[in-house]
Amino acid sequence: MIWVVVGYLCGSWLAALSVCQLAGVPDPRFCGSCNPGFSNVLRLYGPRLAAATLLLDTLKAIPAVLAAKLLTLPIWLQGIVGLAVLLGHSYPLWHGFRGGKAVASAFGVLLVLVPSVALLSAVCWSLLAWRLRTAAVASLISALIAPLACLWLAPAYVGVVSGFSVLVLTRHGLNIRRLRRGEEPNLHD
Repeated sequence: MIWVVVGYLCGSWLAALSVCQLAGVPDPRFCGSCNPGFSNVLRLYGPRLAAATLLLDTLKAIPAVLAAKLLTLPIWLQGIVGLAVLLGHSYPLWHGFRGGKAVASAFGVLLVLVPSVALLSAVCWSLLAWRLRTAAVASLISALIAPLACLWLAPAYVGVVSGFSVLVLTRHGLNIRRLRRGEEPNLHD
């Protein structure tokens, strides 16, 4: 299906690379945690570039998923298109399959498919990140909460959102190991 391919291609554009290149700063894949995402860009280059990365990684998820939803494709197929976006971000073909953790892109996908779950997850992430100052913990807990929120707010999408959560949790394997060792960097380090 064309929208799965479009989803992967949209997802595989890593906003952090473009934002950092335009700002004239080094590629975040080779600095800090070596992750091309919001939290690494925040730690390396500050809130302005991090906010741009977050916004663009969220927005890139919308076109293909919105098309799938507007075409009233079955929920499972909308989920496959959303998953393609997240896989594109996590494993981009033209960056040696070395991408980000798909948290911002997952937010964009959820914003289209289940806006109430997306907003609840975003509030949860923001509160946890502010209180704990650790993006990884905020991301992990938000990924666990999203399917539970779906049970309450959008039961038809529980399976789809659970799949997204599994991918996000899997992409945080290194963070989980660092958290266990007490070595996970704070957002403001």
